[in-house]
Amino acid sequence: MSQNDTLQLAQEFLRRMGGGAQPSEIARLFSENMEWEIEGDTGILPWIGQKSGRAAITDFINDSRAMIERISFGVHDVLASDDRAVILGSLASRVKRTGKTINTDFAIVLTVANGEIIRFQMLEDSFAVSQAARG
Repeated sequence: MSQNDTLQLAQEFLRRMGGGAQPSEIARLFSENMEWEIEGDTGILPWIGQKSGRAAITDFINDSRAMIERISFGVHDVLASDDRAVILGSLASRVKRTGKTINTDFAIVLTVANGEIIRFQMLEDSFAVSQAARG
């Protein structure tokens, strides 16, 4: 893929996520065998940890929509090469169960091949996320 193709794929991912697209529509951007990684306390929120398969993204969307209230999600920059896009931003969310707010900067690293996202990695303040989810 070209740098421009990778950038467009990352922007389409953001458009679908931000537009409230159905999980299956978002998942079509991902490989059937995609790798998923969000480091953190794996016993607290179901999307934290390492997973594989397209179900990881649909589960994330369904679970996060059920468990988290989005307050803000800002993208500061999207950087791309031929096989990787990095989305830099900040977010604020409220954990519905605890009422606590998560405020964190993030980097989402999307690795791409053959027009699909093959790896999703999110880097964020996992300690703050864990504290808010624990209550």
